[in-house]
Amino acid sequence: MRNDQDRTPQDSPEGETDVTDNAPEVEEAVETVEGGAQDMRAVVAPEPRPGATVPTLGEVLVAIEELWPASLAEDWDAVGLVAGRVERPVRRIIFAVDPTLEVVRDAVARGADLLITHHPLLLRGVKSVAADQFKGEVVHELIENQCALVTVHTNGDSAVGGVSDVLADILGLTNVTPLVAASEGLPEEGLGRVGTLPDALALSDFASRVFGALPAVAGGVRVAGDRDGIVSTVAVCGGAGDSLFDAVRAARADVFVTADLRHHPASEAREAAVEDRPYLVDISHFAGEWLWLPAAAEGLYNVLIDQNFILEIGVSSINTDPWDFILTPGD
Repeated sequence: MRNDQDRTPQDSPEGETDVTDNAPEVEEAVETVEGGAQDMRAVVAPEPRPGATVPTLGEVLVAIEELWPASLAEDWDAVGLVAGRVERPVRRIIFAVDPTLEVVRDAVARGADLLITHHPLLLRGVKSVAADQFKGEVVHELIENQCALVTVHTNGDSAVGGVSDVLADILGLTNVTPLVAASEGLPEEGLGRVGTLPDALALSDFASRVFGALPAVAGGVRVAGDRDGIVSTVAVCGGAGDSLFDAVRAARADVFVTADLRHHPASEAREAAVEDRPYLVDISHFAGEWLWLPAAAEGLYNVLIDQNFILEIGVSSINTDPWDFILTPGD
């Protein structure tokens, strides 16, 4: 892990990075993002086996269901196929956090047949997909350019190897278990994760580890707690996790790493703290979930290659964090 205190919002990624030679380690992918990679190199089997074929979208959907079962999605969520014909071939896939118009146009420009995003495009109902509105324009761009869209959201959070698992792994946690077990699925599946650091750290040092693991974004990392307080048991939740405070307290976590902590839930959590714990580490929603993309791309790539399919997979490094800069005391 690196702790580059000199990074700025201008270091934020644009374009796409690659997952090459059977996919890199996640940290290597984060290095590429911070460098602002402009091009996506192909992911292909080094020596395709005889008879290798290009998968259809339907066959890719079967692999997606194997990795991130739709049954793991929360009831309120909207996951799965959003646009696309299941019989069409998929030669190139791109992963991204958000289905923004910039991401979609970039995927189309790079010849993607399928865009897989973590966040849904149509989570909240719409009455029109006319192209004079943002979501309608996205739908038109996808359909007119024959690029399918699939959402892997809370099923990607809960699954083994999902968002919180990747975050826990990057932070070096051991003995990792779900914060809230899935009602359906394996014992290892569910929302959030809690685990133990191999060696206890001061909160300030732990927060620096978190900061160093994330792609550079404007908001940085916010911390609540005693800088010199010792942390050993760590709870994490990719994305917004303020609904999990009861589980965090039940796990007796020293610190909780999540995103989008609002004033009232954070304030109440601090008021309800026992011996000042859990401390809070508030990270960028985008940055914390971007870390999952290389691992997700690697997982899907491996499943499809094992089935003797041939294709290319890339990870978008377009920064879709909504914030551009931040002012702090002294600015």
